[in-house]
Amino acid sequence: MTAARPEVLLPSSPEDAIEAFGDGTDVTVVAGGTIVMPDLTYGRLQPTRALLLTRSGLDTITREGGTVRLGATVPVAALEDSPEPLASTALHVADVEIRSQGTVGGNLCAPPGAGAPRGDLQAPLIALGARVRSAGAGGQRTEAVEEFLANGSREGRLVLELEFEEPQAGARAALDRPHTHDYTALSVAACRGADGAVRLAASGAAPHGIRLPSAERAYAQGGDAERAGREAIADASFADDALASAWYREQMLPVLVRRALTDLQETA
Repeated sequence: MTAARPEVLLPSSPEDAIEAFGDGTDVTVVAGGTIVMPDLTYGRLQPTRALLLTRSGLDTITREGGTVRLGATVPVAALEDSPEPLASTALHVADVEIRSQGTVGGNLCAPPGAGAPRGDLQAPLIALGARVRSAGAGGQRTEAVEEFLANGSREGRLVLELEFEEPQAGARAALDRPHTHDYTALSVAACRGADGAVRLAASGAAPHGIRLPSAERAYAQGGDAERAGREAIADASFADDALASAWYREQMLPVLVRRALTDLQETA
């Protein structure tokens, strides 16, 4: 039996997108489509209503008064001139075609992949102290990216915008290997904020991007990157997948934390 065709919603403004999304019931959001379209093609996803954000006006970038704002449908490729560590991370997301098509909101909301980590931008956004504004049941709200990811609140939410303050400096260290075919098995983002505090985050060390508070505390107590790397293990929950084993990730996380912090120190 042929599946029924979904109702297609094509809002022409952010307000129209919010109204069309409602409380998110039975709505599949399509932005860049780099995750959704393969799922549709292989029948893993059969939406009843598809919300296409192509013309929704959520594709703007502003940098004003020390604050950076990114619309949800800004392409990943447009982030390559952003503050570090976001710029370097964006530059290493998949390939040029995916970066041109994939969006900030889609990357932020990417569910865990079956054989590889997803959501490369989650770690640098956490390190930057980014906040995400979303709509859904109960109206609009703004929360820290790490909270948005950790408490499951991205389910049933339409991402509208992200914002963060311009940092003093940022750095990225990643585990990239030729066999991973443009997937990043593990990465660490480090950021020195406008207040001088250092924030650390990782992707590939949990089902979604995570902050590394134990490593941050260790580093704040004396600037010891080696100790911070060791402490980072306590914040992670490693898993095996097609790219790397949990054991290998556990061995490499301290190394990447040290590298990111060393690079951050060199920008002082």
